[in-house]
Formats: sequence, C-alpha cells, structure tokens
Amino acid sequence: MSSFSIVWPAVATAFLASLVEAVEAFTIVLAASTFQGWRPAILGSVAGLATLAAIVIALGPVLSIFPIHALQFVIGVLLLLFGMRWLRKAILRAAGIIPLHDEAIAFTKETSLIRDEGARHKSRLDWIAGVTSFKAVLLEGLEVVFIVIAVGSVRDMLWPASVGALAACGLVLLIGLAVHKPLSRVPENALKFGVGVMLSAFGVFWTGEGLGIAWHGEDLVIIEFVGVFLITGLALAALLRRTTGRVSQ
Repeated sequence: MSSFSIVWPAVATAFLASLVEAVEAFTIVLAASTFQGWRPAILGSVAGLATLAAIVIALGPVLSIFPIHALQFVIGVLLLLFGMRWLRKAILRAAGIIPLHDEAIAFTKETSLIRDEGARHKSRLDWIAGVTSFKAVLLEGLEVVFIVIAVGSVRDMLWPASVGALAACGLVLLIGLAVHKPLSRVPENALKFGVGVMLSAFGVFWTGEGLGIAWHGEDLVIIEFVGVFLITGLALAALLRRTTGRVSQ
C-alpha cells in the first residue's frame, strides 16, 4: 500500500498536468465545433480517446516485464526531462521573456486554421473539424497518458494517478460545456509551473530509487524536492525578470 506522502503528490501531479492539457484540447475542440456543430467534434474526440485507451492497454503488459529498478531509473530520467521542460517555459513566461499562453488567442488562431484548411482543400468542414478534434485529443492526451503511467507505474499508484487525471478532464469538460467559450481565466502558467516542479521532484526521486539510493525519510523526501525546485524556480523567475527589466531600460 502506498503511503499518503507519495499518493497525494501523484494525484496532484496527474490532476494539474491533465488540467492544463485538457484546457488546451478543449479550446481546439471548441474551435472545431463552431463550424458544423458539436457532432463531428465529439466524434473526433471520442476516436482520440479510444486511441489513447488502446495505447494505455498496450503499454501495461510491456511495463511489467522490466525489472523494477530499471523501470524506476528510466521513468525518473524521463520525468525529470519532461518536468524541466515545463518548468523552463513557466519560468521564462513568469519572467516576461516569452508571452503567456492565452486560450482566447489560441481559439481564434485555431478557428482561422480550420477555416483556411477547408477553403484550401475545398473539403467538407465537418470532416476537417473531426480530424482536428481527433488530433487535439490524441496529442494533448498522450502527454497525460505519459505522466499518469510514469507517475503511477511504480508503488501501485496507477489508479490514484488515473483518478486525478480523469477528475481534471471531467472538470474541464463540465465547465467548458457550461460556459461554451475558451477557458481563458485558467491560470495556465501557474499550473505549468506547479506541474514542472512536481514532475521534476518525482524525476529525481525515481532516478535515485533506480540507482539504489536510500533516501532519507523515504517517500517524504519528495516534499523536500518539491520545495527545492519551487524555491529555485521562483528565484530564477524573479532574477530573470529583474535582469530583463534592467536591460529594457
């Protein structure tokens, strides 16, 4: 049985990461639905979800054949690389070096792309809307699947991580259907910052476990890693913001 100290970070990481990806996927599906209604967008989304489910089912038996320490090491390195990528972008956005992601702008851009695609190929817009929705759900969902499997494939946390991911997707779907517009008020950069911190913390922990390191405090050390990455990330964002401000002056 996994201890609470490692279950809650797994659930929180899967929830926050899925929340970000679900918001981005919903924005694209919503843009696709504006042309021929929800039917092609929903069909494309369902096809994308079915493909994701098939990938998860196929990966399950494959993961079980790896020795636990090798699996921990590989997953740890991948999580660390994945987390640092999210954290790097979040720090640069917080520092004002790259612009914040805006779902309203993304919605407008995606709508324009679908319209141009239909005009260029003289195809039916419902087909294009369906394919666009399929690709959005599949591509954004692959990141969710990776995170859920990576966080949950050891220490019997696959179900807790899956619950966190499903809760986030369900929340976005309910709110999105209720407001029927891009979820531009979601603090996406803050969420990505948090996910980057937690993925990086898990990455260090699993890498060490794979190398046979006996962590002081065992699972509780994850909380310490979260603190280290959080403080370092905030300090770097503040430093870059101050440096950028001086240069612009």
